[in-house]
Amino acid sequence: MSVLAWEREGRDWPHRDASRFVDAAGLRWQVQVMGEGPVLLLLHGTGASTHSWRDMMTPLSRHFTVVAPDLPGHAFTRGRIAGGPTLPRIADALRDLLGKLGANPAMIAGHSAGAAIALELAAESTVPVAGFGVALMPFTGAGAQLFPAMAKLLFVNPFVPSIFAHLARKTGEIERFVGRATNSRIDSRGLGCYATLIGNSEHCAGALAMMANWDLHALRGRLPTMRSPVLLAHGTRDNAVPISSAQEACALLPDCDLVRLDGLGHLAHEERPQRAVDLILRHAGAQGIVPAERMEDD
Repeated sequence: MSVLAWEREGRDWPHRDASRFVDAAGLRWQVQVMGEGPVLLLLHGTGASTHSWRDMMTPLSRHFTVVAPDLPGHAFTRGRIAGGPTLPRIADALRDLLGKLGANPAMIAGHSAGAAIALELAAESTVPVAGFGVALMPFTGAGAQLFPAMAKLLFVNPFVPSIFAHLARKTGEIERFVGRATNSRIDSRGLGCYATLIGNSEHCAGALAMMANWDLHALRGRLPTMRSPVLLAHGTRDNAVPISSAQEACALLPDCDLVRLDGLGHLAHEERPQRAVDLILRHAGAQGIVPAERMEDD
């Protein structure tokens, strides 16, 4: 399986007309930019892409300049981060990308691992952060040693990404996989995008590389020192990251609100995109980024 090609797999990608390719930090990024106003950076989770924000970008672009990249190793972004895609290195690469775009985020929103990157980016500032289905806490118990070790073993085995991709291309397997992994029910367009991504061995390898190189212990230790106002929203049916993990992270952050998304899974922002948009606007309005009268019009 070759890398994903923009003129092949990307020809019907959500918001293709908003996409551009930018060279930064030794990578060639696929990044989507829409709208005008203060910059809102959107960071997808492990194994996903810009498509994860497909139903949120247009309504958000009425209030913000929305910037949404494919993360390193994912989808249509090409290249490798020297030394491996650790959390600090991904954050540094994103800073380089934002510099090339001339974009200074007024707010950052992230899903799952993207929320961890958002907090890493905001760690030395007061930039507001919104996180959905957040993966911020290290694994506990036996999983603390087992999961990183498994990710590393899978990553270094050259056959594993191809096996994952082969299984993903079986009829109906993506819908079953997404349902089992996230406890979310998303639309057919979203499932089609995930089928394209997970059916590609290079994308699978990129996702495994991110998991194999991450250590959330350092981030957890910095949470009590962060000055950013943080809003966390978490599905009560999330079986990928339990809501108790979000509760623990919010308790450590000095300025944090936690919203329970009843009946939703790990992809809550894809299940109920307007709810996610409303939460981002509410958080931005509370920080004076979006004027209150503009929020009331929605």
